[in-house]
Amino acid sequence: MTYTSQKPAPALTLDPLGPRFGAEVIGLDLATATDAELAAVRAALVERKVLFFRGQSLDDDGQVALGRRLGELTPSHPVVAGVDEAHPEIYAIDSADNGFADVWHTDVTFMPRPPLGSILRAVSLPESGGDTSWADSQLAYESLSAPVRDLVDRLTAVHDGNREFGYYLAQRRGGRGNVWEGETVTRLDPVEHPVVRVHPETGRKGLFVNPGFTSHIAGVSDAESRGILDLLYAHLTKPEHIVRHRWRAGDVAMWDNRSTSHYANRDYGDTRRVMHRITLRGDRPVGPAS
Repeated sequence: MTYTSQKPAPALTLDPLGPRFGAEVIGLDLATATDAELAAVRAALVERKVLFFRGQSLDDDGQVALGRRLGELTPSHPVVAGVDEAHPEIYAIDSADNGFADVWHTDVTFMPRPPLGSILRAVSLPESGGDTSWADSQLAYESLSAPVRDLVDRLTAVHDGNREFGYYLAQRRGGRGNVWEGETVTRLDPVEHPVVRVHPETGRKGLFVNPGFTSHIAGVSDAESRGILDLLYAHLTKPEHIVRHRWRAGDVAMWDNRSTSHYANRDYGDTRRVMHRITLRGDRPVGPAS
């Protein structure tokens, strides 16, 4: 399977993890990749949704430089400060500082413009455990029955960052977060997004709700909201919609935040697990009705 840019590019060697979802990119050094190779990576990312790169030698500087070649970087997070003053773009997910991601989520959907994608690098790993799984939200949508697709095409959901980060913003940042989309984050007002997101590059539809940040479906009763969301979450995380990655030292993962959700296993006890993440600036989600 080969992806190329408009200019001829060396073929990417992909080891697909599923028929349509996920792949390991074989033999590409991200630190020395050419512009043409990264254009091919960018195309493969949209098509396969999550890509894995083994044996990389990136440090914090290299990770940021790679991200800037792939798109426009956001700050580390709307609320959480960067890993240090020299790298405000890097979000350190550190189990020693309550850095866990053991709930299915799509990154930062509680903001009006969630990130386009994420690049995650393993920094310190437990001897075993700490795998991460990704779910294909487009395949999940397409495998719903037609009547359910017709229903969710018309729905809007509320996403609320206070559930996860409200306390952090108030207590650890003194009510003053990072500059996100040109404005300093001082509170996390809930936002609405379509339940079904149309991918801006492919036009494919995918489910755009997640247990981490979606609070409820707008315009329906609480019972109806719970029923609809429970149905969608159970369907999204069916085994045939999921790929799972066992981390090794030097691993880098990239994913399209517009078409996936992910979950990190918290099964390594007191062993420390540290991951560094950067995110690419995205756009406002658009649904079928738009």
